[in-house]
Amino acid sequence: MSYPSTDEILASSKGWVASFLNFIPGLGSGYLYQRRWKPYFLTIAATTSWFALGLFLQGDSEPSKVEQIIGISGLFFISTVTVIEANLAFKQAIKKINTEKEKIKPSKKKGWFK
Repeated sequence: MSYPSTDEILASSKGWVASFLNFIPGLGSGYLYQRRWKPYFLTIAATTSWFALGLFLQGDSEPSKVEQIIGISGLFFISTVTVIEANLAFKQAIKKINTEKEKIKPSKKKGWFK
């Protein structure tokens, strides 16, 4: 029994589901669905860094409306980037699988036995 490659796993997932899961929580949940661990941990690190930076710059004061909008827009940006990246990775995996299938197609037999 052979195990599926990472491209086969990625191509077997639904691209829109991964994009949706990356956008709504904004924490890279679509990467878990696609079984892509490095982008997931990078997204978690970026989100954690964004929160830590906000807490550090805020100090002990209450955040103003502008600071709240900046914080939410940063999370929205991270979500948008992960949606685009997950969708592009899905499309590249599909393209790679299709080109591998075309290479494997048997040639038409010529000669005495057809």
